[in-house]
Amino acid sequence: MLGWIENGRSNQGFTLLELLTVMAVISILAALLVTAITQARQKVNGAVCLNNLRQWGQATHLYAIDYDDWLPRDGSPNGTSLKNGWYIDLPVMLNIPNYHQMPWRTNASALLPRSIWICPANRKRSSSNHLFHYCLNAHVNGSGTGNQIQLSSIPSPATTIWLFDNGKKAAVAQHNNVHTNLHSRGAQFNFLDGHSAKFTNTDYWDFHQNQGKKRNPKLRWEPFSVH
Repeated sequence: MLGWIENGRSNQGFTLLELLTVMAVISILAALLVTAITQARQKVNGAVCLNNLRQWGQATHLYAIDYDDWLPRDGSPNGTSLKNGWYIDLPVMLNIPNYHQMPWRTNASALLPRSIWICPANRKRSSSNHLFHYCLNAHVNGSGTGNQIQLSSIPSPATTIWLFDNGKKAAVAQHNNVHTNLHSRGAQFNFLDGHSAKFTNTDYWDFHQNQGKKRNPKLRWEPFSVH
């Protein structure tokens, strides 16, 4: 006798159908687990990035307090300014090393640490010349690395963009440089009243024209323009 029957079932083990069913259930559970882990990681990365931008916003206000309401100068777009620029002046307010002391700025193979300079969701690395995960809005101070305006002159600081998630690598740029898919199909912005917030990419990017939008009243690039 090849086996015995108890309660109408053979003791010879699982059938092929049962094994396939178990494997399918395990695969589904594994996929759900991976999805949950990915979503959790995205939320953590987004929270870290938002906190980084808030700190840069706080540093901006500290600078304005110390310098008679003037905003810091932009600095050169490629990060080569040595005396002035947001990436030199704002770190002083936070008592941290400035951009030129960062080893990853010209080294694509350098590890990117957890840092106020780094968005953990951004995979961009140095071009061997520079790397900025956060970019300053070139329209605020106007063209020229040495221009400055006073914070109190901004008519709508709560909607005027100051810094944003960088889709490229420059230190200073404009509406065509925002990352379009960094935080769940969106990017995060810091505004001149100090707050930071996430927006979905359709709020700031025209995918038909493949360029940034400038007419969203909640995302003001040019502080003195009329929407």
